[in-house]
Amino acid sequence: MSLDDLNAPLGQDKKKSRLPKLPVSGPQILAAVMGLFGIVVISWALFVNDPLGGEPTAVVSAKAPAETPAKADGDGKQYSRRDGPAYAGSAEPTAIKIEKGEPPPPGSKTVTIIDGSSGKRQDVVIPGNSGGSEAPAASGKTSAIDPKLLETTRHGSIPQIAADGTRPSAAFAKPRALPANRKDAPRIAIVISSIGISASGTADAFGKLPPAVTFALAPYATDIEKLAMRARDENHEVLLQVPMEPFDYPDNDPGPQTLLTTLTTAQNVDRLQYLMSRMQGYVGITSYMGARFTASEPVLSPILRETAKRGLIYVDDGASSRSVASQVAGSNSLPFAKTDLVLDATPTSAEIDRALTRLEMLARDNGNAVGTATAQPGTIARIADWAKKVEERGFVLVPISMVAIKAKSS
Repeated sequence: MSLDDLNAPLGQDKKKSRLPKLPVSGPQILAAVMGLFGIVVISWALFVNDPLGGEPTAVVSAKAPAETPAKADGDGKQYSRRDGPAYAGSAEPTAIKIEKGEPPPPGSKTVTIIDGSSGKRQDVVIPGNSGGSEAPAASGKTSAIDPKLLETTRHGSIPQIAADGTRPSAAFAKPRALPANRKDAPRIAIVISSIGISASGTADAFGKLPPAVTFALAPYATDIEKLAMRARDENHEVLLQVPMEPFDYPDNDPGPQTLLTTLTTAQNVDRLQYLMSRMQGYVGITSYMGARFTASEPVLSPILRETAKRGLIYVDDGASSRSVASQVAGSNSLPFAKTDLVLDATPTSAEIDRALTRLEMLARDNGNAVGTATAQPGTIARIADWAKKVEERGFVLVPISMVAIKAKSS
């Protein structure tokens, strides 16, 4: 080693090593890979036979399940159905085969099964349940409305007295046949209002209350026609609630098409006819709120004349002690009933029970009494319990038409 080698800086004579340069850049390589992938996908779509065409599929077995031996007679009774009659015959519907071009049996359903490997499609027909809930009930009742009891208006059909004198209040009444020893017993009519507003309350009213209880349907109820039809088929008399102006209107607004003291007679009668067209099959109308409206004879008289003209009854909901409905009804020979007691003015179980006891006292003193309540679950529960035992105490529960009186002109 020479002296010059010791004094020379390190690394001066070494050649620097460099990485070889690639002929293409990284992004170009990525683009080439993606292009190749696209070519593969397109080639597969063009040349590979895929019978399902990329659709989502599910593979199911078409084999019938093996039969299991029947259990003893007493086994499984705790699992009996609660939602309707069981299938007649076998426990489950069995798939059937139909020939090509042959129509499927009535009530059956067709299910298409796709083979996951070959893509072959097969239609399997499952027969309908002739004894299940889809079959119409053979109740013997009819909900049809006789056209002779309807008049066509610009709002739709509204009640009218038929040419032969039949009145809707009589045609749609559901009177009870009372035995001879009960005909003079004190009568109690219960009207449940706002049917169709609360879903739970409406369900409880239909499920828990006896047919003698009258249902008043709000004109804003969902599926009001179906509710009215169901009520009639289950032997409930039906009333139409007519919203009328209260004293604190518009802060307290009964809803659209409310009858108002500020409107003309023609406007209020037109609104009444609109409300009457919302459903059919009711025996009469009842006021909803309306403390100010029912206290004014000039505005109430045309409404009750129209009600009498339509062959209906009128039920005052008892919202105001200043109501002149009874006098106006008398001057128009309109069958009329007035609420004696609002049963759930204080909506607690104890107060409702006390109100029902007071209603019995009124019926015993006067021969009949009318109570109203709203379709709320708690209210329905108390009235349902009361109704089970009221007749044991010497009263009869009747629909509203059996306590409505045809007042004579004074």
